[in-house]
Amino acid sequence: MGDKSDKTIRVQVTRLKMHPKYKKQFKVTHTFAAHDPENAYHVGDKVIIRETRPLSKSKRWIVVGKVNPAIVPTT
Repeated sequence: MGDKSDKTIRVQVTRLKMHPKYKKQFKVTHTFAAHDPENAYHVGDKVIIRETRPLSKSKRWIVVGKVNPAIVPTT
């Protein structure tokens, strides 16, 4: 995750995917630009993002809040 831009953070989402032939799991990583209007989130924070209307050329997501380590969010 990165927080260098004003009102924008870069969120990295990593998930496990299974290879169809070899049945081995591997990591797939995607990076999203998310809107953070108060610049409240920083590198290392685990956040929840939600899809929204296009806010700029690359921003299609908005930060909803931080992830509480005691509560695991469901989809």
